[in-house]
Amino acid sequence: MRFVLFGISLVLCCLPAAAQDRTTLGWGRLFSNDALGDGNDRWQTGHYGVSVLRGATWDGDLPTQAGEILEFRAYGQIIAPANLTVPNPDDRRYAGALSLGLYTHFMMGQADASLGGDLVVIGPQTRLGAFQSDIHDLLNIVEPQVLDDQIGNKMAPTLTGEVGRRFRLGENMSVRPFVEARAGDETLIRTGGDIIIGGAWESSLMLRDKVTGQRFGGIDGGTLGFSLILGADVAHVFSSAYLPAGGAVVLSENRTRLRAGMDWQGARSGVFYGVTYLGPEFEGQDGGQVTGSLNVNFDF
Repeated sequence: MRFVLFGISLVLCCLPAAAQDRTTLGWGRLFSNDALGDGNDRWQTGHYGVSVLRGATWDGDLPTQAGEILEFRAYGQIIAPANLTVPNPDDRRYAGALSLGLYTHFMMGQADASLGGDLVVIGPQTRLGAFQSDIHDLLNIVEPQVLDDQIGNKMAPTLTGEVGRRFRLGENMSVRPFVEARAGDETLIRTGGDIIIGGAWESSLMLRDKVTGQRFGGIDGGTLGFSLILGADVAHVFSSAYLPAGGAVVLSENRTRLRAGMDWQGARSGVFYGVTYLGPEFEGQDGGQVTGSLNVNFDF
């Protein structure tokens, strides 16, 4: 806990004094749901994140000083057992989580980095279970019957840092290996990489979705066209508030993710769609799952 609070304080201390000169440089949004993937309402069933990027200016390159570009992030996440009406006692429990976070993006020598913290609120206090019940009722789908046994109320300050470096393999192709560390609601170390083909994300500031690992635009670099992004990573997980020790389900120490996404950027609109395979997160999980991610932007 002290380490997490120290990390959040470190981000705040890095803020330049000229905060009044900041302007909104871009927005990042990504909606993910297994209805857009394998069509099963289970496990990492849905989440939505929105970020606003603030800074003095954007010229296509990250600043060398932490705190010059800030990302204010809000995130909502629903996790569920495979059966929402008659759950298997050996399945994971329902959980809802909401978070607010502050991040900064900057260069560290030849590598790019992000560092930030979130305050994660978990449990019935988020009202996400009630929200899902209302959506199911509206769509005439059977409402979840597992909310009485969901993960209880708690708050988890969380610190996340990522360092990566982009290597060009050609005029329109690059690879970016990365390392990520996270402590808080889930404590883990992750390593992996992404391959970008095409120029639509050239000179853009890219963000990473925490559940799928999908990379998507936060600040538009102004380049039009198509891009394809392929990625994979593996994590060693030490603990998870969503799979607590001593419960009926045992946390898997290792997680894998495989993903692919397609982005199109036009003069006044853009569309991103990606699919991600999420490997099992707990012992006895009946295979992995496929979730889809979508972002549609229009400039008026």
